[in-house]
Amino acid sequence: MSIKAVFPFIGTLQQYSATKLTQDFIAGLIVSIMVIPQSLAYAMLAGLPPEHGLYASI
Repeated sequence: MSIKAVFPFIGTLQQYSATKLTQDFIAGLIVSIMVIPQSLAYAMLAGLPPEHGLYASI
C-alpha cells in the first residue's frame, strides 16, 4: 500500500505552486474581511452580544 493511497492529498500538494498559495492567501484574507463585520451584525440583529457572532463564525 502506497502512501498516496493512505493520504490522497499528497499528490495535490506536489503540484501546489507559490502562485496558488498566494492566491489562496488573498482569498482567505478577503473572506475574513467580509465575515467579521457580517457575524457581528447578525449577532446584534439577533439581540446577542457581538462576540457571540464571532464565536459562531469560527
